[in-house]
Amino acid sequence: MTLITFTNARLIDPEAGTDTLGSLTVEMGEIVARDDGERGEIVDCRGKCLAPGIIDIGVKIGEPGERHKEGFRTAGRAAAAGGVTTMVTRPDTTPAIDNPETLDFVKRRARERAPVRVNPMAALTKGREGREMVEMGFLLDAGAVAFTDCDHVTPDNKVFSRAMTYARSLGALIMAHPQDPSLSKGAATTSGKFASLRGLPAVSPMAERMGLERDLALVEMTGVKYHADSLSTAAALPVLERAKAAGLDVTAGVNIHHLTLNELDVGDYRTFFKLKPPLRSEDDRLAMVEAVASGLIDIVCSMHTPQDEESKRLPFEEAASGAVALQTLLPAAIRLVQAGAMDLPTLWRALSLNPARRFDLPGGTLAIGNRADLVLFDPDVPFVMDRFKLESKSKNTPFDEARMEGRILGTWVGGQRVYPFED
Repeated sequence: MTLITFTNARLIDPEAGTDTLGSLTVEMGEIVARDDGERGEIVDCRGKCLAPGIIDIGVKIGEPGERHKEGFRTAGRAAAAGGVTTMVTRPDTTPAIDNPETLDFVKRRARERAPVRVNPMAALTKGREGREMVEMGFLLDAGAVAFTDCDHVTPDNKVFSRAMTYARSLGALIMAHPQDPSLSKGAATTSGKFASLRGLPAVSPMAERMGLERDLALVEMTGVKYHADSLSTAAALPVLERAKAAGLDVTAGVNIHHLTLNELDVGDYRTFFKLKPPLRSEDDRLAMVEAVASGLIDIVCSMHTPQDEESKRLPFEEAASGAVALQTLLPAAIRLVQAGAMDLPTLWRALSLNPARRFDLPGGTLAIGNRADLVLFDPDVPFVMDRFKLESKSKNTPFDEARMEGRILGTWVGGQRVYPFED
């Protein structure tokens, strides 16, 4: 049916900053009314939370080139099961998404396979090699929502600044991974006592601060729109704060693992906890949580990075970095609410509203006229995570066998239910 009323719902609206009981009416894929009676199909939410669908930034899909790790079908199912209604995907594929033809392939595959919305980013430089910038105008016309070389830092300031200048002329957004590449090369964890005791190659948190300071100096010079993809250290926060106070068009994100885990979780070389950036100290984790709560950090994302078993079942130094997180993003984020660090509207500001605004996408709010991308969830249901029940093709989650809270009851994209699955 094209007309649906969600009744007895706990409406989480990050734009209004409210958490209230009420009803929501959806027609033809749009929100058309709040608390305006019961019409059409009735979905009784039974007092559970109804919120805008999560917009997840920086999702890695293995198509083209690494379909054995993740495809659009499996990633889309994981997203729907995790309350993610829009995935903004990375261009670090094989080959990289650095031309309109590859971008068009990705968009077509996504439409055919994924039950949720997919908005691809394109590479900033050809082959993500940091030498020659891509044809941004053609890629924007083809549907790229931002430009990034992902975790490949562009070392040449002249190349990077020229790309920034060109992006500014087109009104395009650049997303970067702040890190000093020479300091961080070969690092597997964060420097400190723990890394020394484990005998692991480590990098100082200052490498992130130095990378961010370099990037923001170039942002000041060029005036480009800039997003730092995954900050993780307290040392970087004053730099970000100064840039925002100076009026630069800058935002920043943090991935869910750096909000809920720390370097000690690596334990006895547990490679599912090997991430990029590496897990930080507990002081850094708490600083990032506080930054999200205050709004200094704008976006919380999964940084979903599927890796097959062969890539992870290696010595810690040699194992691939990254973790799947589309389906664990919400229950992991609920930990922050359960700990009293922030309320649900504040969390949803970072999970949905701010990503929509920064990447110029519909969604992120329960306002009338907005797209009806919605998630219904119960934040209080406890469960034990079983990685083999995840929809992702790869199962490399650090939350395997962890006690978590928060269960997705339903996901709607454009007013159409995409989870629970019918098959």
